[in-house]
Amino acid sequence: MRAATLLSVLGAVAAASASDVADLTASTFADTANQPLALIEFFAPWCGHCKALAPHYEEAATILKKDNIPIAKVDCTVETDLCSSQGVNGYPTLKVFRKGVPTDYAGTRKTDGIVSYMKKQALPAVSEVTASNHDEFKTADKVVLVAYADESDKSTQQTFRDFADIYRDEYLFGLSTDAAAIAAAGVTPPAVVMYKTFDEGRNDLEGSIDDESLLAFAKEHSVPLLDEISPDNFAMYAEAGLPLAYIFVPATDSKREEIVKAIEPVAREHKGKINFVWIDANKFADHAKSLNLQEPTWPAFAIQNIQEMTKFPLDQSKTVDHATVSAFVNDFAAGKISPSIKSQKVPAVQDEPVFVLVADEFDKVVAEDKDLFVEFYAPWCGHCKKLKPTWDSLGERYANVKDKLTVAKFDATENDVPASAGFRISGFPTIKFKAAGSSEWVSYEGDRSLDSFVEFLEANATNDINEPDNLEAELDGETEVKSGRHDEL
Repeated sequence: MRAATLLSVLGAVAAASASDVADLTASTFADTANQPLALIEFFAPWCGHCKALAPHYEEAATILKKDNIPIAKVDCTVETDLCSSQGVNGYPTLKVFRKGVPTDYAGTRKTDGIVSYMKKQALPAVSEVTASNHDEFKTADKVVLVAYADESDKSTQQTFRDFADIYRDEYLFGLSTDAAAIAAAGVTPPAVVMYKTFDEGRNDLEGSIDDESLLAFAKEHSVPLLDEISPDNFAMYAEAGLPLAYIFVPATDSKREEIVKAIEPVAREHKGKINFVWIDANKFADHAKSLNLQEPTWPAFAIQNIQEMTKFPLDQSKTVDHATVSAFVNDFAAGKISPSIKSQKVPAVQDEPVFVLVADEFDKVVAEDKDLFVEFYAPWCGHCKKLKPTWDSLGERYANVKDKLTVAKFDATENDVPASAGFRISGFPTIKFKAAGSSEWVSYEGDRSLDSFVEFLEANATNDINEPDNLEAELDGETEVKSGRHDEL
């Protein structure tokens, strides 16, 4: 009896500890990601937000199990290469996968929200359109994509359905094989029509329809010719993959409509190659400053290449009118304008404990055959102020090996990180390391103590930064004998 009771208790414990969330590794990831639909969390065990999500994620996995929707997670402290390949740069990151293709999860992080979102994702992405609902459906959203195909054309129908599965969160999709609806649309199938509430109101794609033509068509025509930009629609422009041209003008300016209208022909000329927007200069003056428009003088104009992290401000002494903007944009498109790089002056003397790095010297310093350890900071940042004495001590510790290692600081509020660096700064302090002879920057994620910085450098520096540099230090016994590089921190 006791044995039976013990087995029963153990079975209950095992059942209670069993998880419906699959733990994925590099070798098992593809099996789940390639399912028709799956939700995968990329997390770190120490992450507070991940811990808060965990019970809701577990409950949702159990509920969704009966719907055959896999819920899984990846420990990014273990599967670092996998998480890097998926573009994970924060925790937790949730992605919805459909046959290997990821999209960002856009639901809440509570049990009910996760379940509701994933069940909706499991529904068909394409609605059936007939003559009876055609007029209503094509005006049901700001952007509606309707495919018209012959009943026998299964290839076009499947291509459109597959595309809709991937972009279901961005557009409303409909499919019609109804001859009366096709006649009402005035198209010859196969065709796709984009119905929209702005600009020309309609765009047509006819002929051979495949994934590439659908994506190019959707991206080109779903973005308004010249609309107001705000936090609500910024992501749409950022994901479009095109340079973004801003007209900075106060929303209250009596001439705002006139100014914007004058630039519309320039936007139309470059449609599909550069997106144009206007932005409230009073509300988003800091964004103007981030594009190196330094004076609060409006209107102003600038182009930002989000993908390449470059910015091209129009000289603020010039008038923002059709002729000036047209000439500037044409020169930009022709590659005749160099990106603007904000930089402090190069220090005449480097007399601080750490090297003062500025944008104008960034590429030069990076190219030197030295290990490079850089703190990107903001003068107003409390954490940066707290770190300063430790960072100075680190510079002093390696003062005798400056020919092998540069410990530097970079004021990211007064200097732009050049596009050549390949990264952007989104928080302070950000600490980056680049080994001598390498082009790869490594983010420092350890604690901010002197001992941890030293241990990190000893493990990652290419140059021998621990070699005794003077006889006096060696005789005083201040030089420690090191055991060599560490495999891990």
